Amino acid sequence: MRAHLARVDAVLVQAVIAAALSFAHLHDLASAAGQDGWKAWAYPVSVDLLLVAAWRRLRSGRDRAAGWCWFLVALTASLGANIATAGLLDLGDVPDWLRILVAGWPALAFLGGTLLAHTANAPSAEPTAEQPTGPDSAEPAPDAPSAPAAPELPAPSTAVPAALVEHARKIATAHEERTGTPIDTPTLRARLGVPAPLAEQIATHLT
Repeated sequence: MRAHLARVDAVLVQAVIAAALSFAHLHDLASAAGQDGWKAWAYPVSVDLLLVAAWRRLRSGRDRAAGWCWFLVALTASLGANIATAGLLDLGDVPDWLRILVAGWPALAFLGGTLLAHTANAPSAEPTAEQPTGPDSAEPAPDAPSAPAAPELPAPSTAVPAALVEHARKIATAHEERTGTPIDTPTLRARLGVPAPLAEQIATHLT
């Protein structure tokens, strides 16, 4: 246990030192590019926050392309500042193109952070009556001819969970209230997101 804590403590110390150095490099570069006072201190904060937001998106497992895109943007900004302040750039005479990049960074960081933090969540696995799922879930318009009623099916060979039958009954009731016609088996299957045999078994419980 102590050995594990020692390894964790060493990693945390290393992370704090690396973060402090990167923070200082970003501050120095922003200050050299004309962003003085509190603005120079805000630049490293914006870079680090964008890195954290992108990493959280990658960990969530959804929309990984956007997560990787903004993670690389923030990582490039951090690495670029570290390299530029390592003696490769004269901080007393910063080129105009770098001043433009530093001045435009806040807008870019705001855009990336907003897109990462406020993108709609992925739909839940359990569909509801108000949230259809699947490409075939679109219901016909009220004035369109309704699909033919499902034929009489034999009794199900396996038991269907009562909770699933109750959920299907709510969907069928909502469908009939909106369209004026009973829900058919293909539509019920699409709304539930279950295989066709299971949908047929569930339909027998709704008649």
